[in-house]
Amino acid sequence: MRKHAPLFLKLDWATIGLYLVLIGIGWINIYAAVYNDEHSRIFDFSQRYGKQLVWIASAFLIAAFILLLDSKFYSVFGYPIYGAVLLLLLFVLVAGTEVNGSRSWFIIGPVRLQPSELAKTATAIALARMMSAYGFVLSRCANLCRIALVIALPAGLIFLQHDTGSAVVFGAFLLMLYREGLSGWFINIVLFAITIFVLSLIWETVSILMLCAIIGSILYMLCRWRIMRPLMLTAGIFAVYWLLVKWLLPTFDIAVAPDMVFMALCAVAVVLGAIIAVRHRLRYVWYILCFFIGSIALIYSVDYVFDHVLKPHQRDRIENLLGIREDLQGAGYNVHQSKIAIGSGGLTGKGFLQGTQTKYNFVPEQSTDFIFCTIGEEWGFIGAFVVIVCYLLLLFRLIIISERQKNAFARIYGYCVISILFFHFIINIGMTIGLAPVIGIPLPFISYGGSSLWAFTILLFILLKLDAARWR
Repeated sequence: MRKHAPLFLKLDWATIGLYLVLIGIGWINIYAAVYNDEHSRIFDFSQRYGKQLVWIASAFLIAAFILLLDSKFYSVFGYPIYGAVLLLLLFVLVAGTEVNGSRSWFIIGPVRLQPSELAKTATAIALARMMSAYGFVLSRCANLCRIALVIALPAGLIFLQHDTGSAVVFGAFLLMLYREGLSGWFINIVLFAITIFVLSLIWETVSILMLCAIIGSILYMLCRWRIMRPLMLTAGIFAVYWLLVKWLLPTFDIAVAPDMVFMALCAVAVVLGAIIAVRHRLRYVWYILCFFIGSIALIYSVDYVFDHVLKPHQRDRIENLLGIREDLQGAGYNVHQSKIAIGSGGLTGKGFLQGTQTKYNFVPEQSTDFIFCTIGEEWGFIGAFVVIVCYLLLLFRLIIISERQKNAFARIYGYCVISILFFHFIINIGMTIGLAPVIGIPLPFISYGGSSLWAFTILLFILLKLDAARWR
């Protein structure tokens, strides 16, 4: 394509088409979720579907404005944009309005603005600006700390607003960092920490300690390629534990918690491992010991985090998700009704405006966080499948766009966009079908809401503008 071709020809219209399709699907299903005999006019601006038309029109204007700006604007003013959004996040803590227990909204007349939605875009721009600088090396500890700070500042401020769901979204930037060369061990550590957190809620502590001991032995085998030594050490710990807990301590009527006994034995094993590491100068043994000690610290910190950091409704949702307890009239009500709605849709759905779960408001927030259950009920498996395919096509298209960029700023920003959209897509649909905890994040371009639609539009069209500028 010629450098001086009009912007219209440089845009990726396949991506714009998918954007328009998703927005259209969203508006139709918002109309279905809110529709009743008293409010049936399409252009009833007192209803959510009418207001959504206004947000859609304004989103188009925002998209046009973004495309008219010079593409260098975002890299040049990346840090000021990030700083301005941080100030908004601070200001909303003081002067914001509380909605559903979260002080994260500015309400000015009919307009409601949520700065946390804009923070995702600002953070993506700041990260792209930082990581595309000349001489930046991701593997350096100082650079990793800078990246962590850029991500943690907005996430922490949003967490203080009691909007945990939006704060968790910032963890999605790990996917972008992995694409840019972050060691896979970081991803593995995060996944392992999540696994330990979940297991600590459903298993006994001593069982998880045993699992960590086994994993530590396996890691030693893989690093050293010696099987007998770690096998003998692990088997010895288990044998001594069994003799103490099942025979010796009961015989002398000594009451000691089983996990404390196993911890004492593990402490002996850690000391032996440290001696071996020092004598033979084995660095990987230190890594394994750090893994094991860190795992123990994580195991014993789960109860504190669960009981003192998480809110009661968040604890209830996690317990319902994991099957620890069932509360179909309380914390588990939304997900239970959502699954009924989706399941009742069958293959082809009940038909447009024919969903009984939708019409009788069995599912709260059905036009926002739980919009997918409206799709599942009225359009069935086929409709849900079409929506999922549209998202996958959009993500695939964004990967193509990101990979063909000529400069690091555009590529890094592109993968930030992919990471955020993927996280929202997976978690939102997962929570409506009971596979993820309910954390209150919207389905991109489909859920009702001006702030989220504007934020996702800005996020996407900045990338499209950067992509169009590659022809210069």
